[in-house]
Amino acid sequence: MNLLGLTYPQLVSLFRDKYGRGEFHAAALYRGFYGSSIQEPTDNEAFSNSKALRRRLRSDLEIAHPTQVAQATQDGVTKLVFRLCDGNTIETVIIPMANHATVCVSSQVGCRMGCRFCRTGQLGWIRHMNAAEIVSQVYAVKVAMGMDVRNVVFMGMGEPLDNFDQVVQAIRVMEDQRGLNIAKSRITLSTVGLPHRIGQLAGLNWPQLKLALSLNAPNDVLRSELMPVNRRYPLEQLKKSLAVYPLGRGNTIFMEYVLIKGINDNPTYAQQLRKFIGDLPVKLNLIPYNPGPGSAFQAPDDKDVERFHRALIDQAIFVRVRVSKGAGIMAACGQLGGVRPEAGSSPKRKTTKYRPVTPAD
Repeated sequence: MNLLGLTYPQLVSLFRDKYGRGEFHAAALYRGFYGSSIQEPTDNEAFSNSKALRRRLRSDLEIAHPTQVAQATQDGVTKLVFRLCDGNTIETVIIPMANHATVCVSSQVGCRMGCRFCRTGQLGWIRHMNAAEIVSQVYAVKVAMGMDVRNVVFMGMGEPLDNFDQVVQAIRVMEDQRGLNIAKSRITLSTVGLPHRIGQLAGLNWPQLKLALSLNAPNDVLRSELMPVNRRYPLEQLKKSLAVYPLGRGNTIFMEYVLIKGINDNPTYAQQLRKFIGDLPVKLNLIPYNPGPGSAFQAPDDKDVERFHRALIDQAIFVRVRVSKGAGIMAACGQLGGVRPEAGSSPKRKTTKYRPVTPAD
């Protein structure tokens, strides 16, 4: 039994079925775990007269916190490296806000989407993370480190919708008011765009949850070169799934466009972006590319960013330039995966030579 993977109602049901106890003891255990960073959540008065139950719980509880093995900070951004129980490592980023913190969590060890500009994508896929491992990243920052965490973004290692069931369960645990209490309206799920999974997410009817699409190209030819997933799910199919996605009042779909010098920064692409967006309620985040060691791509110059930014504004696209911090510690957008898993637990990195694509008409 791992409390990091259970909502409060699930724990209550478990207490009744397995231990024959009610909500009183379940609430005490949940409160003891999420209310402080104590190692033994049964060490409270609720269990003082239930020594047999305490012994059973101590035997059954399997709270396997990932081990923090590295930490680095730059520009206020902190990257944490955690070793999971099987020796694999994942990375979590703490982003400082005005009066609180945002935690960028990983949902997979590696990633099988293979985006050419993403360091995690070049690692290849190793395995899914379970809900407890995902939640543990927020727990480590909010409870163990005592930081005021109000926002969570699924923008770390992995494709969240490729690990659909575990990510959905993790969100349910995070939003539980008796636990981490992170409202869905403060959770953003970023995806490369898997239409069938977007449809499943829509079926949950979570209009408060924020959805972000990693777009990065306005046409199928270029996007298929940069993001192999587009060969299976082209833009037309992707747009249909976005068009029926339920959005809360005043909510929009975020689109992320990583600007890469000489690749997707031609101003003519702004017109194609306008055509793709159409009447979708969209806010576009323009993100200058953050290269890593041995990258096949280059970061755009300030003038490149300004030129493309202006072209987007001319097309009446709501856009803002997002400058990533923490690039020096490989904590910026697209850079996670700088710390490799233990030897033998991941495939060798493949080096891909990129072939530029001529701008489409």
